[in-house]
Amino acid sequence: MEKLDVKLIALDLDDTLLNDDRQITDGNVSALRECAERGIYVVLCSGRAEDAILPFVRRLEIAGKEAGRFLIAINGCSIFDLHKREQIFCRKVEPEILIRTNQMAETRGLRSEVYTPDTIYYREETKWTKLDVDLCGLKGAKVDDYDEFLKTGFTKMLVPGEPAELLELQSELRAEFGERAVIFTSKPYFLEILPPNCGKGEAVSHLANELGFGMEKVMGFGDSMNDESLIRMAGHGVAMCNGLEEIKKIARYVTTYDNNHDGVGQFIKEHVL
Repeated sequence: MEKLDVKLIALDLDDTLLNDDRQITDGNVSALRECAERGIYVVLCSGRAEDAILPFVRRLEIAGKEAGRFLIAINGCSIFDLHKREQIFCRKVEPEILIRTNQMAETRGLRSEVYTPDTIYYREETKWTKLDVDLCGLKGAKVDDYDEFLKTGFTKMLVPGEPAELLELQSELRAEFGERAVIFTSKPYFLEILPPNCGKGEAVSHLANELGFGMEKVMGFGDSMNDESLIRMAGHGVAMCNGLEEIKKIARYVTTYDNNHDGVGQFIKEHVL
């Protein structure tokens, strides 16, 4: 089989690169290390904040290489250069939208959270904030004057809660803000509010452009709706076979194996290496 000409591989984490135990399998590690050895950029792209992605970069042992120096956080709102130890791209949600979203959430008895690279901030700790802190591996911090705090603007707001409640809130927020924010459920119990024109695909496109090549040289792996822009925009969009049907429909390829059986690594070995 003729191999694909790929210069950058962008990878979602949960249910894509990670198995159900939230680990990167040995098969996936070896395939991605070989890519980095060959000079193919390996870029982890997650809804998580920067510090929550670092353990997975360490597992791959590629951060010291040129091909392993970048990661994309907060669903594309931030690109982080590990060699310079700084954000090289950052987008924020308008403070007015953050404040209004929080008001609408609290009217329903829900609580919102906002993110920085290493901390999740909230007005009060709940079972949902604990779940998110545990999932992300970040610090959690309570803020007394939360409304004032929101005025600085943040890359991401998250409203956790029961799925049915979140779907209703999602409809209300989309009706109110239109194109001014990107609003979607990343997991049934997590509603995310992000800046407009900001997604994994847009961030990868920005990075590829900086590195001197187009999206036709990019392979992107994902499984859910927050991977949609990546799958659509990458020259080689790959959906996980365990992913959502909507994502499989728009992908150019679908993996043969799922996230528990080296789906990413097997696909790369077959089509790239």
